[in-house]
Amino acid sequence: MVALEIYRNTSIGRALTDALGEMVSSGKLDPLLALQVLLHFDESMGAALENLVTSRFIFKGNLRTYRYCDSVWTFNLRDVTLRNGDISQDIGKMKIVACDSSLLKPKVPPQQ
Repeated sequence: MVALEIYRNTSIGRALTDALGEMVSSGKLDPLLALQVLLHFDESMGAALENLVTSRFIFKGNLRTYRYCDSVWTFNLRDVTLRNGDISQDIGKMKIVACDSSLLKPKVPPQQ
């Protein structure tokens, strides 16, 4: 999996992928155009998170497992507490996926 494609596994990313898949299978959308839409989605999600999200939180928990593969770190935590200012919430489990931001350059297929 390319690092940028992580956002496709969110609920909005899965909905977009499903909708594009239906449009391609019914012949309403060219497969190359569907791929370009997904690549633009990947790029837009990364830019939105980088530029629009301003809140920060602190988390504390116990590291259960961690992995590093293809420049992507995955951390699985348990007994996690999130804190934002005076608000604190116990959430139990948390999975963090972190990528090298220099890899977040999508490869756009050539236009025909």
